[in-house]
Amino acid sequence: MMPATTEILVDQPVATKHKARRHWLPALVLLPFVLLMILFQLAPMVWVLVGSFQTPDGWGFDYYREILSSPFYLQSFGNSLRIAGIASLGGLAIGTLGAAALRHSGERVKRLLLAFVTMTGNFSGVPLAFAFIIILGINGAVTLLLKSWGLIDGFNLYSGSGLILIYTYFQIPLALLLLYPAFDTLQDEWPQAAALLGASKGQYVWHVALPVLTPALLGTLIILFANAVGAYASAYALTTGNFNLVTIRVASLVSGDIFLEPNMAAALAVILMVLLGVVTAANQWLLKKSYVNKGQSHA
Repeated sequence: MMPATTEILVDQPVATKHKARRHWLPALVLLPFVLLMILFQLAPMVWVLVGSFQTPDGWGFDYYREILSSPFYLQSFGNSLRIAGIASLGGLAIGTLGAAALRHSGERVKRLLLAFVTMTGNFSGVPLAFAFIIILGINGAVTLLLKSWGLIDGFNLYSGSGLILIYTYFQIPLALLLLYPAFDTLQDEWPQAAALLGASKGQYVWHVALPVLTPALLGTLIILFANAVGAYASAYALTTGNFNLVTIRVASLVSGDIFLEPNMAAALAVILMVLLGVVTAANQWLLKKSYVNKGQSHA
C-alpha cells in the first residue's frame, strides 16, 4: 500500500496543472477582446500620434504650429469646448434632478422610467437630428406654433444654439443612468438623523448628500463632456458640416471634402486628446481633494 505522504506528492502535479488551466482559460476567453482593443483602439491612436508629426519635409511640429496659429482651427476648438461644456452642465443639472426624483418614485414607475430612459439614450446621431429638424426646424411644427403665438423670434436650429439643444437632449439619459446608482446609495435614515440633530434640508443636502454624490457628479460631468466633444453624427446631420467643430474638421480633412490632409487631421485629434486628458486629470485631482476633505471632516 502506498503511504499517504507519497499520494499527496503524486497528486500535487495534477493540482498544479488544474490551477494553471484555471488561469489560462480566462486569458484565452479575454484574448479576442484584447486583440480587438489593440486593433481598433491602441493601433489607431499610435497611427494618429505618429502621423501628426509626419510632414512633407520629414518629421516636425509643422501641423501643430499651423493649427495653433490659425484662427479657423482655434475657433473650431472654441466652439467644440463651449458647446460641450454648456450641454454637459445642462445635461448634468437635468439628470441630477431626474435621478433625485427617480429615487423617491415607486418601483413600478421607476422601472417604466428607467426603461424609457434607456430607450431614449439609444436615440441619437442622425435620427435625433432629423427628429429635431421636423419639430424645431425652420418649418418645424413646434417652431411654427411658437412663432404664431409670438413666443420665439429668430430661433435658428442650425446654429450653435441648436447644437447645444440637441447635445443637452442626448446627454440627459446618460447622466440619469450614471447618477441613479449614486442616489440609490443615500440612505432613507440620513435625513431623519440630520433633522434630529437640528439640521435643515438645505444643510443636509450641502453637508451630507452633496459630499457623498460629489465623486459621481464629477465623474458623470467628465463622461458627458467627452461624449459631447466627440459627437459628430448629430452635428453633421444638422449643419451638413457648415458649423466649425473639431470633429467636423477632422472628418473633412480625412474624407477630402475640401482637401485631403490626414496628417493635419491627426494633429487636430492629438490636441483634442490632450485637452480631454487635461480635463480628466483635473477631474481626478478634484476627486482626490474631495476624498481628502471628506476624511478630514469625519476625523
